[in-house]
Amino acid sequence: MLSVQMEQMVNLKFLVKLRKTFTEAYAMLKELYGNECLSRTQIFEWFKRFKEGREMTEDDPRPGPPSTSKTDKNIEKIGSSVSPWQRQYKQN
Repeated sequence: MLSVQMEQMVNLKFLVKLRKTFTEAYAMLKELYGNECLSRTQIFEWFKRFKEGREMTEDDPRPGPPSTSKTDKNIEKIGSSVSPWQRQYKQN
C-alpha cells in the first residue's frame, strides 16, 4: 500500500499528464486529501518536475551522511563515557 505522500505524487503526475494547470491540480489534491495534503510549495516543486518530464515519483537521494547520528558505535561510545554514578542515578 502506498503512503499518503506517495499516493499524492502519483496522482499529481497523472494530473500533469492530463495537462491540468498547477492551480487545478493543487485544488484537486487539496479537496481530495484535506489536511493530509502536501504543502503548496511541495506540490509546486513536484508539479514542475513532472512537467519537465520527470517519471520517478520517489524523492531523489540526498547527499552526505544520514540525518541521524544514532548508531550502535555512537551509543557504545556514550554508554562507556557515562560514569557509574550517573548510571545508578538514572536507574533510581
